[in-house]
Amino acid sequence: MTSLDSRVLLENTDGSLGPLLRIADDRLGPGTRYGLHEHRAVDVVAVVLAGSLRHCWDGGAEVAAGDVAVLRAGTGLEHDEIAGDDGARVLQCYLRTAAPGAAPAHEVVAAAAGWVDLGRADARLWLGTGPAPEGLRLAVGPEPAVVDGADGGPVVVWRLDSGRPSWAR
Repeated sequence: MTSLDSRVLLENTDGSLGPLLRIADDRLGPGTRYGLHEHRAVDVVAVVLAGSLRHCWDGGAEVAAGDVAVLRAGTGLEHDEIAGDDGARVLQCYLRTAAPGAAPAHEVVAAAAGWVDLGRADARLWLGTGPAPEGLRLAVGPEPAVVDGADGGPVVVWRLDSGRPSWAR
């Protein structure tokens, strides 16, 4: 693969999943870029399932399989992401920001397992295998991840405050 294959798993346009807006299962060939693009008033949580990714913004960051990168766009930023020599498979999860007036920020949680602290009360992320906690469950296999998939293999779970945010009323 020498390009980007992005499959949208969930797109929440009515606010029924609280802050969660979209989840895509992206596969990038070696050296493939998303291309320079802008984000504003959104948090992007990238769960790297395989390979590696270099985040190009504010000094950059290397993100490897098992890591979770959290980009808080706040007032806005431009950036790019480039797959490593081994390509990358990434669950790109978009959440409505909790702080639209904040300065942009980025952090990487290396070798994430169990509950991942996203620094917000309305969305929690869990990564693991076997029995998973309740929530919006994504079973991750060789094919695109499956929403509400069964336990057994790698699982990503979102626990969300499902109250409709003010922007969706």
